[in-house]
Amino acid sequence: MELNMKTLTAGAVDISENQIDQAIAACGGDPRETVRALLVGQVLIGGQVLKMRGKISTGYVRRLPFASLAAVTGK
Repeated sequence: MELNMKTLTAGAVDISENQIDQAIAACGGDPRETVRALLVGQVLIGGQVLKMRGKISTGYVRRLPFASLAAVTGK
């Protein structure tokens, strides 16, 4: 699942200035290291999400029946 920044509104995620300052302080005050750490964290979480997707029972996943899928795609 990829986050589309074009559709993300400012009110969708509430991050305070204090939280931003804490993240920068945790990386020794270096904004580039802060961005690097956040990106690495995002990649790690993305990998965990993909791993968990494989463990979800298909009984709980909504899917179109093959006949309906063929009708929708025209194939």
